[in-house]
Amino acid sequence: MNKWVVLGSASLLIGCSNQLGSTATAKSTLMPTLYDYSITSGQNTALSLLALGQAVKDADIILVGEWHGHPGVHLMQAQLLAQLYSQNINLVLSMEQFSRDHQKILNQYLTGEIGEKALIKNTNAWSNYSSDYRPLVEFAKQNSLDVIAANAPKTIVRCIGKNGAEYLTRLPLNERKWVAQQLTLTADGYQEKFNSLMHHGDEVKTKQQFAAQTTWDDTMAESMVNYLAKHPGRQIMHVAGRFHVAEGLGIASRIKSRNANLNVVMITPVTETSSISPEAIDYRLSVMPLPKSYVNKDEMKLAMKGLHSRNKDLKCY
Repeated sequence: MNKWVVLGSASLLIGCSNQLGSTATAKSTLMPTLYDYSITSGQNTALSLLALGQAVKDADIILVGEWHGHPGVHLMQAQLLAQLYSQNINLVLSMEQFSRDHQKILNQYLTGEIGEKALIKNTNAWSNYSSDYRPLVEFAKQNSLDVIAANAPKTIVRCIGKNGAEYLTRLPLNERKWVAQQLTLTADGYQEKFNSLMHHGDEVKTKQQFAAQTTWDDTMAESMVNYLAKHPGRQIMHVAGRFHVAEGLGIASRIKSRNANLNVVMITPVTETSSISPEAIDYRLSVMPLPKSYVNKDEMKLAMKGLHSRNKDLKCY
């Protein structure tokens, strides 16, 4: 599959490896419903939500990975946010789902200057905002927590995927600040993992696509590092897609390259069929697998066709 189309949508990023399967979904032996979850440490010790909160109380940044749209993961995120706040009122929420250019609009919503309809429209909020991210934002609003619009704008990232990292030199100064000053383009474990999912064999295109991929991670990392530099003593809980978080290869490594002194922990969702390395230090969030997105290649091709069409209309500098 050509992964370029995947880079056109953050909600589909690196998700195709688990999208195609048989018509029957294996019955979970771990979780009775999609809302249920359990938590274990990297040493496979079972933890309650309270115990998890205590375990990460000294972290500067807590990265919570997600399968976008997973009910159990989103439920846990909201509950963890409340738990962390009960321990530390200096908590901050950071989100992949909002980009830097929309920080002012997000702030206006948090202070009551605009309503939710305006927030959703003017930030081009994700389609699952109301069901999955509203609980996080509303908790932050009710408790006067800062919310960091951490990500890079989608259009800029898509143009990087099309033109490569040099596209950043074309951006006007007022737009260049919406993307990390430095991208991590040198070979590392994250790039190796990313490249293993590419199937087209075009080296130039793969480099362009990875430049787009790491733009997400570097920008989110820089947003949080910069915030903590201005607000020392705060604790950040950041929500982002699983691929960005798992095993510390994405966002965490980019945070560490900017400030090695920050204490960063990862919480990564897993299922019986989608795990992480046994050596990984991540906390594991076990949930029931989501249904397969497609049961055959024809379904997948039809869905990807729409993304191809959208990319044809992409306007870059």
